[in-house]
Amino acid sequence: MIKQWFKLRGNLDEQSSWVFTILGLLITITFWWILAELFSTNKPIVENYHSILPSSLDSLQTESRDSILKLDSINYISATKFEKVYPILPRPDKVLFAFKDLYVKDKLILNTTHSVWLNIQGYFWAIFLAIPIGFIIGLFPVFKGLFSKQVDALRYLPLSALTGLFIIWFGLGDLMKIGFLTVGILVYLIPVVVQRISEVEDVYAQTAFTLGASKFQQIKHVFFPAVMSKLIDDIRVLTAISWTYIIIAELLNKESGIGSLIYTKARQGQIDRVFALLVVITLIGLLQDKIFGWIDRILHPYKYTSMELPGTFEAKLGVFIILGSICLGLVSTNSLGLSFLLNVAITLSVIGFLIILYSYFKLKQA
Repeated sequence: MIKQWFKLRGNLDEQSSWVFTILGLLITITFWWILAELFSTNKPIVENYHSILPSSLDSLQTESRDSILKLDSINYISATKFEKVYPILPRPDKVLFAFKDLYVKDKLILNTTHSVWLNIQGYFWAIFLAIPIGFIIGLFPVFKGLFSKQVDALRYLPLSALTGLFIIWFGLGDLMKIGFLTVGILVYLIPVVVQRISEVEDVYAQTAFTLGASKFQQIKHVFFPAVMSKLIDDIRVLTAISWTYIIIAELLNKESGIGSLIYTKARQGQIDRVFALLVVITLIGLLQDKIFGWIDRILHPYKYTSMELPGTFEAKLGVFIILGSICLGLVSTNSLGLSFLLNVAITLSVIGFLIILYSYFKLKQA
């Protein structure tokens, strides 16, 4: 049994995996707690500092006032007690209790949903632009020769240093943040699409050509499915990059969002709330990763099983309805007087979610 734990590229069974996951979490929290205590300091707390000073101190003569001040300094030392503070690394329990203040005083839910919505919009436009541009460059030699080197070079642009340009182009509102996120993801995603196209084996394209498929049919039935089945894994990896850029974008206009909250709380020295916000971002990232993995199973079931799973059609329909509702939401939030479209988008997203939920129960019953 123990030999399996150290087998090269081995896998744990489901029960052992859960046990080791919980054990690793406990080890991490314990190590975090020990480090927090090591970096802690003692802060003096003064009680009743002005209790022995008379209200008429200003009317006393200089010698009397000096003597009282000396007496007060003695009282200062005797009435002082110490409290342990954590200026560098807060304890895990303090981070946990910080969520209450963030929820009550700092509108945690509102700021989190705002950042998530910006992230979704940035992802949508990046994917919407990267796929056709990547296919044009990756499929046709003339466009590959013209633009592939420039596209590869864009990955080395320090986007954080170009924030001034985005402010000039889009202002300081959400449109600037969405544009910044879109470009930040786009410069990484286009080369990935080109690379995935080059990885498609020639035998599939040659077989389709032999069967009389046109160029459009080859793209539709060979290249597009092969690329998208791998590209969704690359999109999952880029989730972390998107959250890095969204924090930078929100620092430019500290009105709302998790990034502005982190900056404000760090300036105020509330390190426990900063770490609580970092925990929120981590949990959202993990949830996004699970959602992308779930969508991958729905859209590409052949990667996980040789037969199509029950409820796959309903799940695909629900996913496409939700994507359509996101498109309507993007139009309604970036335009004036389109609140009707926003209501339709919300309704469609609920319908799509119910369809996906139905497919889930259908799969469970199979």
